[in-house]
Amino acid sequence: MPVHNAEIAEILNKVADLLEIEEANPFRVRAYRNAARTVTGLPQSIASMLEADQDLSRLPGIGKDLAGKIRTIVETGDLPILNELERQTPSGLVVLLGLPGLGPKRVHALHESLGIETLDALAAAARGGRIRRLPGFGAKTENNILRALETRGAGERRTLRSTAEAIATSLVAYLERVPGVGGIEVAGSYRRKQETVGDLDILATCGEDCPVIPRFVDYEDVAEVVSQGTTRSTLILRGGLQVDLRVVPERSYGAALHYFTGSKAHNIAVRKMAVAKGLKINEYGVFKGKRAVAGRSEQEVYAQVGLPYIEPELREGRGEIAAARAGRLPKLVTLADMRGDLHSHSRASDGHESIEVMANAARELGYDYLAITDHSQRVTIAHGLDAKRLARQIAEIDRLNRRLDGIRVLKSSEVDILEDGALDLPDDLLEQLDLSVCAVHSKFDLSRERQTERIIRAMDHPGFNILAHPTGRLINARPAIRLDMERLLAAARERNCFLEVNAQPERLDLTDLHCRMAKELGVKVAISTDGHSAAGLALMGYGVDQARRGWLEPDDVLNTRGWTKLSALLKRD
Repeated sequence: MPVHNAEIAEILNKVADLLEIEEANPFRVRAYRNAARTVTGLPQSIASMLEADQDLSRLPGIGKDLAGKIRTIVETGDLPILNELERQTPSGLVVLLGLPGLGPKRVHALHESLGIETLDALAAAARGGRIRRLPGFGAKTENNILRALETRGAGERRTLRSTAEAIATSLVAYLERVPGVGGIEVAGSYRRKQETVGDLDILATCGEDCPVIPRFVDYEDVAEVVSQGTTRSTLILRGGLQVDLRVVPERSYGAALHYFTGSKAHNIAVRKMAVAKGLKINEYGVFKGKRAVAGRSEQEVYAQVGLPYIEPELREGRGEIAAARAGRLPKLVTLADMRGDLHSHSRASDGHESIEVMANAARELGYDYLAITDHSQRVTIAHGLDAKRLARQIAEIDRLNRRLDGIRVLKSSEVDILEDGALDLPDDLLEQLDLSVCAVHSKFDLSRERQTERIIRAMDHPGFNILAHPTGRLINARPAIRLDMERLLAAARERNCFLEVNAQPERLDLTDLHCRMAKELGVKVAISTDGHSAAGLALMGYGVDQARRGWLEPDDVLNTRGWTKLSALLKRD
């Protein structure tokens, strides 16, 4: 059965978690985490790389030992060291790791100090006020644990779109090889480029006696066949994701694609327009009485109600119908518009490759520039650069730029925003940078007012340019910090500061709604990858998709400009 990159990364991260609970060598823990990050950021599947006999040990952060372990995962779907660690670790501790805010170090502390091995024991200790007395916890952490326990299991846990994309790409490629299959597309929230998906809806056209349904249920990743008919089938894949396949005639393909792509609100609005014109729209076509008048393409469907084509990312029922009727639909930013990446890391901090390797990778992507934004000194876990190391890196970049052709390396730093709003670099160094990318990496639990004030104070500094991953969230893992986003954006506009759309699939931060708010308030954004390897720079498309969902056009995005125009925009008044 195929093993996807997300599954490999999950196994490697589990090993790292269990090693950290055991207080294993931190370098060993970090090696597994770095390998997981590398695997997650790859634009191609590990399985296909092994099939092509590529040497995994040449990937950043993956030596021969880990390359061998990854091969074992792909070939067997398992890893012996993980099984051994799970046998050694009380099973309840693994469950505790699933609670937000409880990383391996805290789970270890709870186990060692209070003997906690189960969720019930954790709840009893929290209610009894015993957790707050442990070093590094406190009353606020104890209350957060209680809230996490109370909400555990509430709501649907959705799949990251990047994970769903790897699964969908493999499955669609498999179905495209079935004789007679014509058009095939994944619809639903996946096509609208939502950051997570609940399931996959695949539409396909095929000729008479086409065996696409039998081939679909015979897919090697299937865990359960929920239903199987002549034109529709539903499967549960091994990883738990549900997939529906619908076979439609070519005359209905556009209508079905429209019907199964738009949100409920969008589709209802379009159907109401159709009714007003004496038409009926459903997944089979557009009908005048019993006569089909459109349905082969989505353009036909929209035209029947007097609308231009509306991009899938906009079909959320958030004003796109009114904008389409008024001829004011945005001309959305595309990946081809991007001229550079303003957030990336080298091996000087927690990246995996040299600045030159990163620069060459950016040039191959067709970029004009790449900002190297290694962490500042406060982020010790990421080997943050102190003033001396950053000064040496600035000189290194100057030398590199003198001999590189076709790409400009920008001198930058991911500058930590301290609790009082100060920046984690001296002014004389900030003045030497082409731009700064500033971020919150600590004190995530401040109140909404204090957190907002903290960042606005940081923006007051003339060396502040871009707020990186503004809410600090990790999808399905860590909630966003509490911010008054409207006030923050207004402050950014007044100070000529900007916010980032971080393209890491587990971040996608700003959200789509905040992108829209930034546009409406006149604040431009940077779409950047936060890439930690050459392969990581290829994640830009996820950030572009998020920006498109937020109605952003090329002019709304900083790095759609060449360096001369961009540098002028970055200058503080």
